Amino acid sequence: MASLQDQLSRLVYSTDKGRLCPECGKALDDCICDELADKQRLASLDGIVRIRRETSGRKGKGVTTISGVPVSESELKALLKRLKQRCGTGGALKDGVLEIQGDHREPIKQLLESEGFKVKLAGG
Repeated sequence: MASLQDQLSRLVYSTDKGRLCPECGKALDDCICDELADKQRLASLDGIVRIRRETSGRKGKGVTTISGVPVSESELKALLKRLKQRCGTGGALKDGVLEIQGDHREPIKQLLESEGFKVKLAGG
């Protein structure tokens, strides 16, 4: 086990590299933490995209959530943009889960199946 001094003395700035990432210790421009987190998220998925309608915590407003999409974070953003355009509503990406305002399960299912994903309607 590392001593207390070793645990508390981590480098946060270097004149050679500038600011350093607190997780991986590399320069912020060369940080690989996001890539590693994205790889871990992809490894934990089972390949089935689940579409559900949720209202909890949204003051009765319904949203369609899409989870389990086995693509990278940048591809998720592009997919979200296509879905929002197809449904004509707003949406957001939160922790790898796509949220589309309103109940749009069927058009989303058709679009995702046409792109080759295995889709299940989950929940009520």
